[in-house]
Amino acid sequence: MPAMIRILFAMMCLTSAASAQISASLQLNKRQYVAGEPLVATITITNHAGRELVFHGDGRRDWLDFHVRDNRGKPVNQRRAESFGAMRIAAGQSLQRQVDLSQRYMLHEQGNFSVGAAIRTLGGDNTVNVTTNRVIFTLNPGRVYWSQKVGIPGRRDQTREFRVLQFSGNQRAQLYAQIVDDRTGMPMRTFNLGDVLSIRKPSVTVDKNQNMHVMFISTPTMWVHYIIDLDGEVVNRDIHRRGPQGDPRLMTLSDGSVRVSNSIPYDPEAAAAARAELRNISDRPDIVFE
Repeated sequence: MPAMIRILFAMMCLTSAASAQISASLQLNKRQYVAGEPLVATITITNHAGRELVFHGDGRRDWLDFHVRDNRGKPVNQRRAESFGAMRIAAGQSLQRQVDLSQRYMLHEQGNFSVGAAIRTLGGDNTVNVTTNRVIFTLNPGRVYWSQKVGIPGRRDQTREFRVLQFSGNQRAQLYAQIVDDRTGMPMRTFNLGDVLSIRKPSVTVDKNQNMHVMFISTPTMWVHYIIDLDGEVVNRDIHRRGPQGDPRLMTLSDGSVRVSNSIPYDPEAAAAARAELRNISDRPDIVFE
């Protein structure tokens, strides 16, 4: 066997042995997303080396790298690159790292995509790449149910757009809130508000403080009310039941504030405590008088 072939063969064996020292897999929290919402990938790494392993970058490249591609195999551009820091795994243990891919890659357009990851292990002069499985996912634009552009207090000529989107994923109708930066046209934040029933139309409005109010029926007896600010943060979320004069509804007062009228506020914690008390009573033994 020529010397060069022996060297290449030895390097292949070394790489294979080092790769066998760890195993890695990738999972997504679901397969269908509304474009712009958090897209959480979970990397699971198991250490089979028989000794502690430390994963870290070398100043030029990080130890963990994702490869996101569209349905034509073209790489998706990064939004920003951030270090994953170091990770230490004891012998025989498995650790997980969760990464929101929507914060790292330009995942705002509809289409089919796939993602895999590579883990780089550094040992002496040897660098070994261990790859995970690839996972296919779909981005959907959702259907715009309601939208409104609003100004940003204290920032002249700057606006944002509130949107409420409808999306049917996994055979369930859901509502999403989305906040769009008008300067870039890019969603700043998109997130799931919950399942919605089609028996009533959602109600949406904006109050005097430029907060969006969304109210929708989530079960036959429960309405959910969200208050969301210009940064896409949830100011408040509460639950209401039907009042004596019909369904709950959003009411805008003369001063521009918004409140829920004709409702009975529902406290899940109080309801759970009441159910627990009923169970405790039912568990008591019967008393028989003779």
